[in-house]
Amino acid sequence: MSKRQESKYKINRRLGVNLWGRAKSPLNRREYGPGQHGQRRKKPSDFGTQLMAKQKLKGYYGNIGERQFRRIYQEAVRRRGDTGENLVELLERRLDAVVYRMKLVPTVFAARQFVNHGHVLVNGKRVNIPSYQVKDNDVIEVKERSKQLAIILEAIQSNERDVPAYLEFDSSALKGKYIRGPKLADVPYPVVMEPNLVVEFYSR
Repeated sequence: MSKRQESKYKINRRLGVNLWGRAKSPLNRREYGPGQHGQRRKKPSDFGTQLMAKQKLKGYYGNIGERQFRRIYQEAVRRRGDTGENLVELLERRLDAVVYRMKLVPTVFAARQFVNHGHVLVNGKRVNIPSYQVKDNDVIEVKERSKQLAIILEAIQSNERDVPAYLEFDSSALKGKYIRGPKLADVPYPVVMEPNLVVEFYSR
């Protein structure tokens, strides 16, 4: 599990975008980066633009560590088809991402912790690995003893996000199914993601 050495909202300010589309983001009040030199903005180079695209994608999924993110990228390259689309699909198949998409938790960071603490079952078996790759038609549900957790009840009632079409979810049973891997256009990112620039970054 990657260690976060920084506040999650500093990621927003550093990248200059409200990465998760949350009303609480400090970017809604201060549109410049964190720290002493945060207000200095210059036009990024091609390398800087590619790096920013990579940091946005990494940051969105809970600030995944570089080694783990590179492994996901290498798997995307190995698969047939468009590498950028493959990369997004692999990230969306992560169990913590699926838990977040099903609105069982309010943030991707909470999703990672929720899975780590053993609250999630995949096809009836407990899985506590956030990076676990969910397959088509896998059934994901909350463990019976965890169904009354306040964090779930709060997230389910939130209007901040909708469950995307590539998932089925029953909010009363806290149970859902992963129907298919999504394309980039299917994923409800609050900001523009450019996986093609991530591919260019790693292809240098």
